[in-house]
Amino acid sequence: MRKSVILLLALPLLVTACGGEDEGGAPARSGPAERPVVVATTTQLGDVVRQVAGDAAEVHQVLQANTDPHEYEPRPDDVKAVAGAKVVFESGNALDHWMEELVEQAGGSPTEVEIAPDHTPHKVEGEHHQEGDDEHGHEESELDPHWWHDPRNVEAAIPVIEAQLAKAAPANAATYKANAAAYLEKVQTLDRGIETCMSAVPAAERKLVTSHDAFGYFTARYGITVVGAAIPSQSTEAQPSAGEIAKLADVVRREGVRAIFPESSINPQLAETLARQTGAKADYVLYGDSLGPEGSPGATYLGMEAANADAMVKGFTGGERGCTIAGL
Repeated sequence: MRKSVILLLALPLLVTACGGEDEGGAPARSGPAERPVVVATTTQLGDVVRQVAGDAAEVHQVLQANTDPHEYEPRPDDVKAVAGAKVVFESGNALDHWMEELVEQAGGSPTEVEIAPDHTPHKVEGEHHQEGDDEHGHEESELDPHWWHDPRNVEAAIPVIEAQLAKAAPANAATYKANAAAYLEKVQTLDRGIETCMSAVPAAERKLVTSHDAFGYFTARYGITVVGAAIPSQSTEAQPSAGEIAKLADVVRREGVRAIFPESSINPQLAETLARQTGAKADYVLYGDSLGPEGSPGATYLGMEAANADAMVKGFTGGERGCTIAGL
C-alpha cells in the first residue's frame, strides 16, 4: 500500500504546475467558496454527504460501487481530488485506514473529519486477536467498522456533515441546513420502516448467515440472530478454511437456516457453496461494504438498507413476506 501511494506523489505537483484544475484535476469550482470540493471515502458516506451538500458542493467519492474497501488501492484522480479538497470525510474505525497516508502525501490542507467512532453513538465491538494471532494480516479496529448499518448512526452523522460543509462554505449554510433536515427525516423513516418489517417476522426465524461479518449493527438494531458467515471476519481479507466452512454448514443445518445471503461486493462462491451443502437458498443478495451501481436497488444509502431489509425478510420467511417502506 505504501509503495502505491508513493508512486503517486508527483501528481499534485503536476496539477499545480499546469495552472488550472479544470482539465483532469479536482472538479472546477463555480466560485471561491460557492461549491467547495469535498472528498468522501466510502460509497455510503459519499451518498450521505451528497444528500446534505446538494448542488452546493463538488463531492468526490473515493470508492466506487461494488468496490471492496478492504482492498482499495489509490488512483491518480483520488490524489488530485484530495489535493484540492476543503474537507475530507472519512468513515473511520480503520475501514479506510489508507486515507491517512493518502491525505498526507497528496498535500493541500483539507479539514479531515472521521465519522466513527466519535460521531456514531451506537457501537458494536470489533475483532480482537491475541498478539501474533492475526494470520490474515488485515486491519483491526476496536469497533466494527460497518456503523452505517444502524440508521441511528447516520442520523447522528448528518449534523456533523452539515456543520463541516457550512464551515467550508458559510454562504451555503442555509442550503446545507435545509438539505440535512429533509434527509434526516428520510433516514428516520427508514429506521422505523425496517423495525416494523422485522417485528412482523418471529424472532426464531430471524437467523442470518452472510458472506462476511458486515451486519453486526443491523442485527443488533433489529433483533436478528447472527448464525455465522462464510468468511468469519469483519474484513474480507480473511479466508476461511475448509474446516470452518464444514462447521458452519453443520450449524446452518442444525439451526434450520432457510437462506444464505451473498453480498454484492464479494464473490458469491462461498455463500453459494454453503447453500448447496445445506439445502438453504442463496437467492437474496445484500449490500454490505458497498452501495450498488447506479440503477440498482442499492444505489443509495436509503435504497441499500431498504433492499437489505426486504431481502432478509424474504429469506427468513422462505419468500412468504417482503419489506416495503413508504416515504423514502
